[in-house]
Amino acid sequence: MKAVRVGHGFDSHPFGDDPSRALVLGGVTFETDLCLVGHSDADVIAHACADALLGPAALGDIGAWFPDDDPAFAGADSLQLLDQVVAAVADAGWRAVNIDCSVVAEEPKLAPQRLAMQAALSGVVGAPVTIKGKRPEGLGPVDGIACWAVALLEES
Repeated sequence: MKAVRVGHGFDSHPFGDDPSRALVLGGVTFETDLCLVGHSDADVIAHACADALLGPAALGDIGAWFPDDDPAFAGADSLQLLDQVVAAVADAGWRAVNIDCSVVAEEPKLAPQRLAMQAALSGVVGAPVTIKGKRPEGLGPVDGIACWAVALLEES
C-alpha cells in the first residue's frame, strides 16, 4: 500500500482599490471592480492549494518558495507558481490525489465561475480540485477573501 499524507493550506488577501489590478481566483479572472492586494496576482485559492501540497511533502510553505519581498514574483501568475509547487512535490516522490477548497467571500459570487476555476486548478495539479464558496453569514463585514484547502497526497 502506498503511503498517504494530508496537507492543509490557508491564504487570505484584503480588498484593494487599484483599478489596474484584476481579481483572479482559481486562475480565473473575474469581471468586477474588486481586486485583492498582494505581491503576486493575489490568487488566494491557488496559494492555499500550494501550501496544502507543500506541507505534507515536507517542502515548507509558499512564503519560503515565493517570498513577497522578491521582485521576481511581483504580479506573478499564481497558476505558474502552483505548477512549480506540483513539480517540486513530484520530485519529492509525491502526487496529489485531490484538493478540496473552502473560500470565504461576500463577493464576488463564485458559483458562475466554479467549474472554470476547478478546471484550471485541476489541470495544473493533475488531480481533481473542488471549490466551495461560503459567506460569513452575519459574522460582520469581510474586507477580503480567504481560502482553506485540504490536499491528499500519495507516494508516486
